[in-house]
Amino acid sequence: MHLTHSIAQLRAAIREASAGKTSLGLVPTMGALHDGHASLVNQARSENDLVVVSIFVNPLQFENLGDCDDFRNYPRQLSEDVALLEEAGADIVFAPTEQEMYPHGTPLLWVRSGTMGERLEGASRPGHFDGVATVVAKLFHLTRPDGALAFRAYFGQKDAQQVAVIKRMVADLNFPVEIRPVPIIRASDGLAESSRNQRLAPEERTHALVLSQVLHRLRDEVASGEVIDLEGAREELRSSTGVTLDHLEIVDPASLEPVSESTLREPLRSPALVVAAIHVGPVRLIDNMELRPQS
Repeated sequence: MHLTHSIAQLRAAIREASAGKTSLGLVPTMGALHDGHASLVNQARSENDLVVVSIFVNPLQFENLGDCDDFRNYPRQLSEDVALLEEAGADIVFAPTEQEMYPHGTPLLWVRSGTMGERLEGASRPGHFDGVATVVAKLFHLTRPDGALAFRAYFGQKDAQQVAVIKRMVADLNFPVEIRPVPIIRASDGLAESSRNQRLAPEERTHALVLSQVLHRLRDEVASGEVIDLEGAREELRSSTGVTLDHLEIVDPASLEPVSESTLREPLRSPALVVAAIHVGPVRLIDNMELRPQS
């Protein structure tokens, strides 16, 4: 496995490793890797001849361009991450510095995520998805293989809004890459795997379990043909010990537009997505679940 830190090293490694190959899979990450990331690499490995994983904590998608505790406290553990990626079968790891990615400082030109990036997570974290779209666009350009190799990129479905925004960016800007969402990986207690889970104290982790419990119950209500009690679900999260609710919404999976109140007064007839964010202690957690009506 090749560990690269510069763009020149990355491109040279891809040129060398791509000889005789037919496809390249990219897994963009911010490090602090866990089983969820391993599942992305595993799927990329099963579908491609060459697998590249990036590790970069991108300041553009944090508050105040990274001048915040969330960015400063984000777990950074490169040696552990490299060991996990080698075991998972990655071929090339790209772990650049901030200077390497943004040599002229904060970019003057960004990819804007528009209204899709302004709601839900974007309402609580203004500019977040502009930062995501900008760095992902750069990574697509940096890792795009030469010649006729198929190019795929892998993103975890836990960040459902991110997946939707990246899919739309690829469609609107004609990026020659196939976006491959990978299902959420959950711990045995039901909590969606996340790098931020490392910052939860044991008691806080117990408090956080209410989020996946509420989402599973909403999924079961839809599957059994019941009318969703969305406000009741919100109130359960608001009243849970140690939990502050940010949002809980039911949206169209592709556009992220909220499902209308009139639609929610009856059993759902079309697939939807429930998305949520809560604060537990110092940690902001997100989760989502597909809602599939009875056939």
